[in-house]
Amino acid sequence: MVALRYLRARRKEGFISVIAGFSFIGIMLGVATLIIVMAVMNGFRQELFDKMLGLNGHVVVHSLGEFTDYDEVANRVRKVEGVKYALPLVEGQVLISTPYTSSGALVRGLREPTSRVSRRSPTISASARWTASTDNPGLALGSRMANSLNVKVGDEVSILTPRGPSTALGTAPRVKRYPVAAIFEIGMSEYDASILFMPLKEAQRYFSQPDKVTVLEVVLDSPDEVADLAPKIITAGGPTIYVSDWRQRNATFFTALQVERNVMFLILALIVLVAALNIISGLIMLVKDKGRDIAILRTIGATRGAVMRIFFIAGASIGIVGTVAGFALGVLVCLNIDRIRGVIAWLTDTELFPAELYYLSQLPADMDSGETGTVVIMALVLSVLATVYPSWRASRLDPVEALRYE
Repeated sequence: MVALRYLRARRKEGFISVIAGFSFIGIMLGVATLIIVMAVMNGFRQELFDKMLGLNGHVVVHSLGEFTDYDEVANRVRKVEGVKYALPLVEGQVLISTPYTSSGALVRGLREPTSRVSRRSPTISASARWTASTDNPGLALGSRMANSLNVKVGDEVSILTPRGPSTALGTAPRVKRYPVAAIFEIGMSEYDASILFMPLKEAQRYFSQPDKVTVLEVVLDSPDEVADLAPKIITAGGPTIYVSDWRQRNATFFTALQVERNVMFLILALIVLVAALNIISGLIMLVKDKGRDIAILRTIGATRGAVMRIFFIAGASIGIVGTVAGFALGVLVCLNIDRIRGVIAWLTDTELFPAELYYLSQLPADMDSGETGTVVIMALVLSVLATVYPSWRASRLDPVEALRYE
C-alpha cells in the first residue's frame, strides 16, 4: 500500500512521478522493440530459408563424369531413409528476349515442372500446363521476369544460348521460340526475376544433352538432418558421385544474417538497460524526498527489511508492468506487421521494405517462444536489479539524521 501510494502523482512530487512514467514507457518500448525486431528477423530468415531451399533442394548430387545413369542413381537415393524425393535437373544460362527487350535467365529443366512449381508458388496461372510429349512445350516464367519482358500467358519468347551446333565456322548460338505456358510467383524477387522452367526432355534437347542431366536435386524430410544423410546418399549413389548441401551453398549468407541478428539484439537491449537506469535515478530521488517518511516509519517500529520492501515494490512494479505492456504491444504488432507496414507506406507515400532489396514480397514476423521469453526475463531481471541499490539505501537511512533538521 505504501509503495503504490508513493508511485501516485502528487503536486510537490510530480517530477518523481514523471521519471517513473518515462521509466515505464522506456521499458515498454524497449521490450516491444526487441520482440518485434527479433520476430521480423526470424521471419525474414525463415522465409528466405524456405524459399531458397524449397526451390533448390537440400542436397545436390553431382557426377564425376557425364551424368547418364541419373535414373538409377535417383532410384537408389530415394530409398535412403529421410529422403523425400530426388529429381533429375538440367540447368543452363540463357538470354530470353522479346521484340521489345531481353534479359538473362536461368533455365531449370524438370521432369514434372508443374507440380514442382505449384508446391513452391502461392500464385500460378490457371493455364500452367506443360506437355513434354509436344514438339514445342511452353515455359513457366517468374512474375517479375514476365513483367520486365512485358509478356503474358500465350505470348512467345525467344531464348538464346551460345552453346549451339558446331559448324565449319565454329559453334553457332542456338535460338528457339517458346510460348509462355504459365507465370508463377514464388515470393522471392530474385527468383521471380531470373528463373524459368521447362520440361526435362525439352531442356535436354535444347542444351544438346541427350540422356544426360546436370545434377540431381534431393529434398529431405528435415533440412537439419543433412549432415547425417549426406554420407548415406553418397554410399547409395555410388563411387562416381559427390554432393554439396545447402549449408555449403548458402553458408556466407546465413552466417551474415545470424551475426546481424545477434548485433541487433545487443543494440536494442540497451534501450531496456537505459530504462532500468531511469528506475534507479527515480528511486534514488524518491528516497531522498521520502527521508522524513522513512524516519517516522522506523521510529514506529518498521524494520529495515520492511522499508527496503516498500521501495523494492515501488521500483519493481514499474519494470514488471512495463515489461507486460511491452510484451502485449510486441505481440500485437507482430500479428499485424504487414498491415502496419501497408498503413505506414500509405501515410508516408513511400515503399517500405521494397522486394527488390529485401527479396520478399511481404514482411514476415515469426515469434520464437524461447527468444521472446528471454527478452521478457531479461527485462524483468534488469528491472528488479535496478531497484536493489536504492531500496538498500532507503533501509540504511538513520532516523536520527533524517529528523535532525525537521
